Amino acid sequence: MADALTNIDALREQLPDAARDLKLNLSTVLGESGAPGLTATQRWGAAITAAITAREQSLLDAVLADARAQGTDDATVEAAKAAAAVMAMNNIYYRFTHLVSDEAYRTMPARLRMNVIGRPGVPTEDFELYSLVASAINGCGACMDSHAAELHKRGMSREAIQSGVRIAAVVHAVAVALDAENPLRQRQAA
Repeated sequence: MADALTNIDALREQLPDAARDLKLNLSTVLGESGAPGLTATQRWGAAITAAITAREQSLLDAVLADARAQGTDDATVEAAKAAAAVMAMNNIYYRFTHLVSDEAYRTMPARLRMNVIGRPGVPTEDFELYSLVASAINGCGACMDSHAAELHKRGMSREAIQSGVRIAAVVHAVAVALDAENPLRQRQAA
C-alpha cells in the first residue's frame, strides 16, 4: 500500500517531529487493516469528508488524489462534499438546540433544507457514516448520536463506526499539525 498512497505519503513527510504519531496513524487508518468493518469506498469517503471538514487544502488535495488513484468514484466524492456541507449547517444548529438551556428550541422546526440526506447518491449507510465523521469533527453530540443510531439500525458494527471516527480523528489532527506549520512552509517556499 505504500506506493498506493503517494500523495499522502509525501504530505506525511511535511509533518513535524512533534506529530510523528500522526505520521504512523495516517496511513494505518486509511488501510484496510486499519479500518476494520469499512469498505474501501467508505474509508475514502470518510477521509474526504474529514479533510473537507478540517479545512486544510494540501491535506484535501492529497486525500482526493490518492482516493481517486484507489478507484474512488465521482458519486462518493460528491457525497462526501455534500455530507461535509450539510453537517456544517446541521452541526451548528443542532449543537445549539442541544446545549441551550431553553428546551423550547428543541421543539421548534429547524426550517433548514436537508434534501441531500434523503437522496445522497450513494448507499444511505455510506452517507450516514460521512455525516457522522463531519459531526465528530464539528463536535455535535446530538448529530453524532443520531447518525450512530442510524448506522446501528442499518447493521453497521460498532467496530466499523469506530473506524470511521478514527479516520476523522487522525485526518483532523493532521490538518491541525499542517496548519501549525503553515507559516514555516510559506517562508521556506519564498
